[in-house]
Amino acid sequence: MTEHIIEEAPNKPGRKEMSPLLKFALELGPLMVFFFANSRGEDLAAAFPVLGDLGGPLFIATALFMGAMVIALSVSWAVTRTLPIMPLVSGAVVLVFGGLTLWLQDETFIKLKPTIVNALFAAVLLGGLFFGKSFLGYVFDQAFKLDDEGWRKLTFRWGLFFVFLAVVNIVVWKAADAYYGPGQIADDAWVDFKVWGIMPITFVFMMTQIGLIRRHSLEPIGGKKE
Repeated sequence: MTEHIIEEAPNKPGRKEMSPLLKFALELGPLMVFFFANSRGEDLAAAFPVLGDLGGPLFIATALFMGAMVIALSVSWAVTRTLPIMPLVSGAVVLVFGGLTLWLQDETFIKLKPTIVNALFAAVLLGGLFFGKSFLGYVFDQAFKLDDEGWRKLTFRWGLFFVFLAVVNIVVWKAADAYYGPGQIADDAWVDFKVWGIMPITFVFMMTQIGLIRRHSLEPIGGKKE
């Protein structure tokens, strides 16, 4: 039997699955490393001088973020012998833009990363629908099972949401620079919003999709299917 490197399509029999909790930890973990390293960059540089050679806190955070993404993908491969599509795309962009950030010592590249990633996700999801593919199922199929119409509708909504996130990143980045002036304080404000602002916004969006998920679920949710 041919072994697939990329995770297989949702609802496909025999698809290898990972614990939803582990999957969430692997996707959120690198972001938490990024936040911690940016907020404690000076302490990390003092404890590990080699990190200080990378530059300020944002550059240290970028390097550790890259390492955390590689570890997360490696764990995914070790557990399922496949690579999840969304983290793989995000990881590739992190490595490219993070590498440019460190090489050129220009924070612009790492700040552009969320916009590039979200724009790519939007393009993949909305473009996939054009060709009859609901790629969102690759991300959430282990959390819940939907019929084909449900995956199409949810994929379309998430595609538009990723467009929104791509724009919001630029707005917050430029607003922080305009308000504080380019520098560490503006960097901290951008990182804080990236970690503590995007997650609540995403959570609220996800909550608004519960009705759609219930209507198209192939399995009972909360003990009762609507």
